[in-house]
Amino acid sequence: MTSTPGLAAYPSEVREEVERVRALVCDLHAELPRWGLVVWTAGNVSQRVRVPGGEDLLVIKPSGVTYDDLTPESMVVCDLEGNLVDGSRAPSSDTAAHAYVYQHMPQVGGVVHTHSTYATAWAARGEEVPCVLTMMADEFGGPIPIGPFALIGDDSIGRGIVETLRDSRSRAVLMRNHGPFTIGRDAKDAVKAAVMVEEVARTVHISRQLGEPLPIAQSDIDSLYARYQNVYGQGDSAPVNP
Repeated sequence: MTSTPGLAAYPSEVREEVERVRALVCDLHAELPRWGLVVWTAGNVSQRVRVPGGEDLLVIKPSGVTYDDLTPESMVVCDLEGNLVDGSRAPSSDTAAHAYVYQHMPQVGGVVHTHSTYATAWAARGEEVPCVLTMMADEFGGPIPIGPFALIGDDSIGRGIVETLRDSRSRAVLMRNHGPFTIGRDAKDAVKAAVMVEEVARTVHISRQLGEPLPIAQSDIDSLYARYQNVYGQGDSAPVNP
């Protein structure tokens, strides 16, 4: 893709990073239908591109393009006001929400939005997913909270995400009557959170068909979260939202 003057104004290392992130974000979009988190053109993945000494950028999918038609070149680049910097197509309709999160949560490097069935069902009820699974304690440090109702088109959704997650250990929020948004250290981390939030939403729903799920003591939730975030794996699980 030939760079527009907007992107050409950035240093070569930033332009190179943008191209790397374009390929990464394109590949990660394929994970959403693979895990059954989206239908048709719904949902989006973005990643922050840090600009030393300047305002960061974000890479996100174009609006209304099917997943099979996505390519690295079709990914669009925006500033953190949601303005198009580089790309031949209109950005995702959720770009303003992603941009607001990056503006106000500088530790966040990736954002994902889906309409995955079970998580969205909880959002439609306006009900948080209670922390009744060790997997939830590990990954989210507590329940999956509900965010406020907000309309698409400006940064209202982004404000709701930030207000809900700013003081929470959760990397996922269920925006009321809308669906889940997840955050991460980078886009891959946020995609993982999106997969996990759907899994726990489904499991807790099924559990409630059998009876009332058993709660986990807060001290045990804290212990599980601390271990998973600081000991589990290969040192890549440090919390984005401690």
